[in-house]
Amino acid sequence: MAVLCVAGGTGQVGSEVVRLALQDGHTVKVLSRHVPNSTSGKHHDGASYFEGDVTTGKGLAAAVEGADVVVDCLEGQFGKAKRHFADGGARLLTAARSAGVGKAVVLSIINCDKSRNSYYVSKAGKERVYALSDLETVVVRATQFHSLLDMVFGAGARAGLIPVFRGARFQSISMTDAARALLEEALAPIGSERHRIRTVGGPEVLGMRDMALSWKAATGTKGAVVEVPLPGPMGRYLRSGLNVAPGQRYGTETFVSWLEKSRKTL
Repeated sequence: MAVLCVAGGTGQVGSEVVRLALQDGHTVKVLSRHVPNSTSGKHHDGASYFEGDVTTGKGLAAAVEGADVVVDCLEGQFGKAKRHFADGGARLLTAARSAGVGKAVVLSIINCDKSRNSYYVSKAGKERVYALSDLETVVVRATQFHSLLDMVFGAGARAGLIPVFRGARFQSISMTDAARALLEEALAPIGSERHRIRTVGGPEVLGMRDMALSWKAATGTKGAVVEVPLPGPMGRYLRSGLNVAPGQRYGTETFVSWLEKSRKTL
């Protein structure tokens, strides 16, 4: 059994990594800016929680001490967190190296280095930090999550219109499947490659209109499906098909099965 430090282990994907690792009998240390109380849905019995902040370095040493692997599921979508996303990764890796950790695995986004979207640029910046680390590192690039499409459709439906981005296809994946890939890499034996990138995609490549119609049927939501242009870097990224990898299907949970399961747990 391994000792894992899951940075961002109270987030959506990180929490799934924690759950799966505990289920398999591993020791889990969770690094988070805020330690959840025992009644919180973000808390998993059996895990040890450490308060820390990668933007300052506070609390990192205690969280990574004794760990075999660090799994970085931290997010930085806005403001200071996004501006210092790569720097935070560097601080986490430095702390891990000082503690004798052997490997670090980080969650990223498919082809983030080919997009000028600021969030994707920050992800690519962190990938470069990992590629320069003295530790063995694995970047797990995932396609977009099912929840992203659910959020887009739901936001539009509140105004009576369900948006479909012109020319967009998706190979969405569940967070549980992405977490499983991260855990696989964390537990894999030391390989011959010092730094690797692995891309994992969902089980299906679907047009966004088909996904919108499936979403309407699964949720019972009313509203017209409307095709709209998506300008800017994200639109170019999607129209170019950089968000799909048909040859790297990994996930088993389809968009529809995820929707059905999500609605049952509400």
